[in-house]
Amino acid sequence: MNHSEKNSDLHGNVPDSCSAALILLDVITDFDFPGGDQLLEQALPLAPRLRKLAERARQAGIPVLYVNDNFGRWQSDFAGLVQRCLSPESSGRSFVEPLRPGDKDYFILKPKHSGFFGTTLEVLLKYLQARSLIIAGLTGNMCVQFTATDAYLRDFHLFVPADCTASLTKDANDQAIKYMGEVLKADVRPSEELDLQQIINM
Repeated sequence: MNHSEKNSDLHGNVPDSCSAALILLDVITDFDFPGGDQLLEQALPLAPRLRKLAERARQAGIPVLYVNDNFGRWQSDFAGLVQRCLSPESSGRSFVEPLRPGDKDYFILKPKHSGFFGTTLEVLLKYLQARSLIIAGLTGNMCVQFTATDAYLRDFHLFVPADCTASLTKDANDQAIKYMGEVLKADVRPSEELDLQQIINM
């Protein structure tokens, strides 16, 4: 193999390309942090909607990317994180259970708020040839908004379904959704109204 040639398949780890990708932010969590109980209360109603959105994406051939905080554990791995958050003592078990990753889903651990900062997300999206991103998860006014901002600066078409994000308070989340809709030009319609095939064909 000529190593100067462009690697077109990311060492065989990426399937057929897709013009859209679903990013689930920080949905694998035990809520063991200041304000965690308050966020869990806001987040629990999201779980079935997030699950349905992920299932629809998989059926449409849209890659599902779990982009998750490493919680400062630089030696952590995603499988271990999922296992820890599903343990009986985890406060987040009821939220995480319906959101278990599928065998063909992707995962990226991030050190800071944005899914792009210090991660391989941009490289993966490039190989997937994604042009549109559906961003959902926690928290709306922090990690979702930071990631959406970085995606906007990279000229992605943005979809941030308003019913699939949560913040510590409803007001904070509503303000974030308004900002992303007005400033980042994100489509913030509810997840049930998203035409995934239309997004793929953009």
